[in-house]
Amino acid sequence: MAPPLGPAEIVVDLDAIRANARLLRSTAGVPLIAVVKADGYGHGMVECARAALEGGAEWLATATLEEALALRSAGVGGPLLCWITGPDADLAAAADAEVDVTAYSVDELDAIEAALAGRDAPARVQLKVDTGLSRGGAPRSAWAEVFARARRGEEQGTWRITGVWSHFACADEPEHPANDRQEAAFRDALEIAEAQGLRPELRHLANSAAAILRPSSRFDAVRCGIALYGLDPAPGEATDIGLVPAMTVRAPLLMVKDLAPGDGVSYGHHWVAERPTTVGLVPVGYAEGIPRHASRPGAADAAARVGIDGRLRPIRGTVCMDQIVVDLDGDRPAVGSPVTVFGPPGAGGPTAQDWAEACGTINYEIVTRIGGRMSRRYVEGAQR
Repeated sequence: MAPPLGPAEIVVDLDAIRANARLLRSTAGVPLIAVVKADGYGHGMVECARAALEGGAEWLATATLEEALALRSAGVGGPLLCWITGPDADLAAAADAEVDVTAYSVDELDAIEAALAGRDAPARVQLKVDTGLSRGGAPRSAWAEVFARARRGEEQGTWRITGVWSHFACADEPEHPANDRQEAAFRDALEIAEAQGLRPELRHLANSAAAILRPSSRFDAVRCGIALYGLDPAPGEATDIGLVPAMTVRAPLLMVKDLAPGDGVSYGHHWVAERPTTVGLVPVGYAEGIPRHASRPGAADAAARVGIDGRLRPIRGTVCMDQIVVDLDGDRPAVGSPVTVFGPPGAGGPTAQDWAEACGTINYEIVTRIGGRMSRRYVEGAQR
């Protein structure tokens, strides 16, 4: 039985993380790199990393070196990749912790070599190439130079190049022509790397959407982030392979009150009751990561909803720092009734994807930004 509901909580189902990892691994047919950056997309980095490994992920990945070192400090082992290291990054600590760092340029490789002076064992380094996202990664004009420098470092025993990788820009749009261009560019990069004598353990390009929708891009491993947490990486593209959303956000109903026609709700009175109704107060707001535009002026029909007593209740008026007001449509649920802000289908409320559509954003943002003063509780499947 779940403990009494506190002010607000995030419930994370670790069984769902394990099941999603198993499903993604079997679907892709190649090793799974479980991406746990940004505190596990709001689900908790350390706990989700362990669950992903238990579900069959062979690798973990973070964005920053600090995240990677935090995993090591928590006792999480296994292959671990990171791809953002600033000028002051402790590259020696990364090598000592057997974290694979990512280099985009000759200058970064030179910096890694300088940081490892006097070290006996080779460090673990991966190379990222820019195939069309125009974000991180070596541009095509620098590929040959970067690969040649990387090979010299291998010959000198400074590092071992464990991977060459890139990232899609439009994998959630499977028919977008950029996908073919990027995959072709990545294959070109691999040919150039091989010509320079590099034989990386992993060649990886596919993110969650490509891992499911684009088999040709799976190469030696797939990197899955949002799909690991059970959310659709490409809504509208028939990607239902049985992923289970791992996060449920709950809060108690604090107050129920009557409104008369003409009563305005919340700051600015952007919503005014047109008829007698009841409203409820829920103690979550933008300090907890509830998007302020979850209820937009002049777009009441598009407002995000929460679940109370088996019905979806729309947010009314401006989202406040600490609370939201929802339309109960004349009903009077008991104070203390559980409010499902979002969760998996069947949890009694909307999904994170429903919230994303109401807020004009993506499900990644909804789950990653949630938190603030909420507590986080971990459960195993049926304990939800």
